[in-house]
Amino acid sequence: MRFKFITTFVLFSLFFSCTTKTNSPEFIKKVSGRYLYNSDEIIEVYFKETDLYLKWRGATNIKPLKVDDETFFVKEMNEKIQFKFNQDNHKQYLIFVPKETTDSIQFNFRKLNETEKIPSEYLLTNQYEKALEAYKAIQEKDSLDSAINEGDLNSLGYKNLRAEKFENAINIFKINVVLHPESSNVYDSLGEAYMKHGDTIEAIENYKKSLALDSGNNRAKRMIKKLEKKEVDN
Repeated sequence: MRFKFITTFVLFSLFFSCTTKTNSPEFIKKVSGRYLYNSDEIIEVYFKETDLYLKWRGATNIKPLKVDDETFFVKEMNEKIQFKFNQDNHKQYLIFVPKETTDSIQFNFRKLNETEKIPSEYLLTNQYEKALEAYKAIQEKDSLDSAINEGDLNSLGYKNLRAEKFENAINIFKINVVLHPESSNVYDSLGEAYMKHGDTIEAIENYKKSLALDSGNNRAKRMIKKLEKKEVDN
């Protein structure tokens, strides 16, 4: 029993002695950056001194456990990660370590170029035309991609509307209109944004478009009547 304990301790010590506690400057330079987690979400890899950290889904200070010189365990993802160079396209990737030895490596999370942005990043900097083009590219590739979810974009528009950022809200709703032109709701939301911004003509026009797609939209009917009366009175 004593021999078994000593053997286990020696093997454990050898394992950790072979693992470098700090990350090399070459490794830091190679893996630092932003990785495309999905079409509109990133994982950012950065370092504090030589310790690796991640930013992901609002968490800005995720510190993975270093398993060995190539592998880190991220408890927030419940995954082991590594950084691999894909010889097929000559791109750097963050990968999830296969859980079974028979499973192949999946190159899913590509490192972005410094100038690349995802659609939501364009929205944050009010670059709405670029955001629209990026969303359209996603839609053309996969019309069911969650990044172009009508409800999510609508919620973002109303968040800006509640903050009285009227032009931002209008631009976000306009993106939603382009992506979902057959939806009555997107025109209704755009009409409301124009109304609150004081643009009665555009508000009426979009409420009418909403009503054309959904004749049962009683709210749109009421708003058209109210706004047209306002125009006459003015």
